[in-house]
Amino acid sequence: MSCLETIQAYGLRSIGIGERLLPKADFTLCQQFTLIGSGLIWNIYFAVLALMIGFFLANAVALGKSARAPWLRRPANWFILVFRGSPLFIQFFLAYFIFLRLKQAGALPWLTSAQAGALLVLVLNTAAYSAEIFYGALRSVPKGEVEAADAYGMTGWTRFTRVIWPTSMRLAWPAYTNEAIFLFHATTLVFFSGFPAWQQRGDALYYANYFADKTFNPFVAYPIVAFYFICLTLVITGIFGLVNKRLNRHLPQEKRARIKLRPQYIR
Repeated sequence: MSCLETIQAYGLRSIGIGERLLPKADFTLCQQFTLIGSGLIWNIYFAVLALMIGFFLANAVALGKSARAPWLRRPANWFILVFRGSPLFIQFFLAYFIFLRLKQAGALPWLTSAQAGALLVLVLNTAAYSAEIFYGALRSVPKGEVEAADAYGMTGWTRFTRVIWPTSMRLAWPAYTNEAIFLFHATTLVFFSGFPAWQQRGDALYYANYFADKTFNPFVAYPIVAFYFICLTLVITGIFGLVNKRLNRHLPQEKRARIKLRPQYIR
């Protein structure tokens, strides 16, 4: 089988399109690049949806934490504490077994699937981390801008949407970019932490582990995963950099915050 035929057969294998059976022997470099790249579709799926949903949830939690009312502030603080204080790997494990119990009781059976249950865990986890980032940004909004808004007669929701929230997003965006990068990396834990792959449809690390087990050589498949995620990180940094440039377009060039990649080695 040529490399082009391999790509046609396994390029979309992770979502059920193409060959039903994985290669069993005589693994080629093209097969490993293709199948691991195919699994990357799931990593992108988990990360993009978790970021989109978690962004709005994180803003709500940040507002709750900054609220004066205890019935809003305390639940927000506990939410952040629970999901920031426990390892993501453990959260996946606990969530799957809780969802499994619910399924056995006849409630919410769809949560035991990785595309729903694991996605929910990722949404809650990134919302907790992002909420802390956004809360810090809300606290860092210059008082002069708020006073200027008051002088213009802005109050309540108008002041928040036109002055406070845009400024907090500008301040939080560099840190939020690193959270987005970490979230993409964290998606590799989905199929290693309890959520089963259905019909061998897994993510990039799932297929890398498959090849490493079959060949007894981890020094080919795992560097391929690393290569794909490095490329993905560069893409994310570029996209978020464009958004950051848009948020800071009104500032002089020397005062614009720049996106810097700061990997989190321990979370």
